[in-house]
Amino acid sequence: MENSVSLSKSHRMLFLNTFAFTVCFACWTLNGVLVTFLVDKGIYNWSVVQVGWLLGIPILTGSIMRLPIGILTDKFGGKYVFATLLLLCSIPLFLLPLADSFFMFAVLSFLFGMVGTSFAVGIGYTSIFYPKEWQGRALGIFGMGNAGAAITTFIAPSLLNQFSIDDPQNGWKLLPIAYGAVLLTIGLLFLFFAENRKLDKPNRTIPQMLTTLKSPRVWRFGAYYFLVFGCFVAYSQWLLPNFMNVYQTSLVMGGMFATMFSLPSGVIRAFGGYLSDKFGARTVMYWVLGSSVFLSTLLMIPKMEITTAGPGVMATKKGVITSVSPTNISIDGKDHAIDSKPEAIQTGSIFPSKSSWQKIIVAQNQEVNKKELIAKGVTRINFDANMWVYLVLVILIGISWGIGKAAVYKHIPEYFPNEIGVVGGMVGLLGGLGGFFGPIIFSYLLTTTGIWSSSWIFILLFSIICLVWMHITITKMMNEKQLAMANDMDRKN
Repeated sequence: MENSVSLSKSHRMLFLNTFAFTVCFACWTLNGVLVTFLVDKGIYNWSVVQVGWLLGIPILTGSIMRLPIGILTDKFGGKYVFATLLLLCSIPLFLLPLADSFFMFAVLSFLFGMVGTSFAVGIGYTSIFYPKEWQGRALGIFGMGNAGAAITTFIAPSLLNQFSIDDPQNGWKLLPIAYGAVLLTIGLLFLFFAENRKLDKPNRTIPQMLTTLKSPRVWRFGAYYFLVFGCFVAYSQWLLPNFMNVYQTSLVMGGMFATMFSLPSGVIRAFGGYLSDKFGARTVMYWVLGSSVFLSTLLMIPKMEITTAGPGVMATKKGVITSVSPTNISIDGKDHAIDSKPEAIQTGSIFPSKSSWQKIIVAQNQEVNKKELIAKGVTRINFDANMWVYLVLVILIGISWGIGKAAVYKHIPEYFPNEIGVVGGMVGLLGGLGGFFGPIIFSYLLTTTGIWSSSWIFILLFSIICLVWMHITITKMMNEKQLAMANDMDRKN
């Protein structure tokens, strides 16, 4: 009976944590919609570079500050850290309508970007309420708050249009105020209704906590999270221009497709926690990294057209060319059929299409030798990279990463039960940096190669690195364990 009451209280705290994290994630990605709207409507005349910075600054803040916030959570407990974070981050949102320059907007974006650290708080705060067998599910459910990004994508544009009906120039200012009011309300709820819990070892100093970061295991988990979370955040932004440039979709349709990638990836995280509890986080990560390798291999094939040498036509006898037409060459009365170039390219197929023709390279009255090339062959292979197949593959890799996000954080309470906040903060920091640097890496690859799918080549290589690193580490651990068991048996005998 006591256990069921305790679990019921844990569930209530899980709901409050998840709800707060969802709202925080929605606020964290606010600039993606708000800044785009302000520039599109001509309210601010920011350059492309300035817009890029305003989109990236909150992501960067919420990433680099996860480690210190995680340490504070371990030391003082999640209730007070989470409540303070929510209350303080509401202030720059309330002040955002007063921003009249790029610098002021950037500073306030830097400050409210701190809501991104809510993940480090919630991970440590949630895990402390649950026993080991519940860790994966609880952390997976909490991680569903990633769906807050999709909520902003859906709600914020409509709210901005509604607020701007009566006042096109200043109506937008109601949106950050509304977001700030929600943060303020949830912060007060935390202060009055949340229960504070912290780790059993409060006497550890911050330098002692930081010694944990020397473990290679922390950096390995961070590399996994750079892939499954960081690249997820990066593609949430990158897919929109990707669809618009490669498939000529509209802004609305491209945004819908990007949401179809991000929303399932956030929601499926709870299922990833369940799978990690049932089959083990290590097994789940094998499947996640393996599927990331397989799917990114398919996704890296670009929409392309290849023109190469094909079967040509050679003279069957020595002589003089007596007539030339687009479909025939005659040599002293001997006809040689020529395939003319097709007028249209077959498109829309899942599989590559091929067309071949000959290009005449001789003229009438010209003398030719036997087996001399008189029409050069041309073969064109067209791979349409069907948009719907591409979309399905994108959704599948997003789902795989969503499951992987839960599996990574299932490892942390098992290996670092007394440093969940600091390790979770460090892993979250590395993952967040993936969200910040991902689009930068992708843009450099696109500029260098000229191919949009070059970003998937990066994903493929990084997935292989993570998979190989994990397999080598696990193989080494298993060999050491077997050796220890053998030595123990020898001593007993």
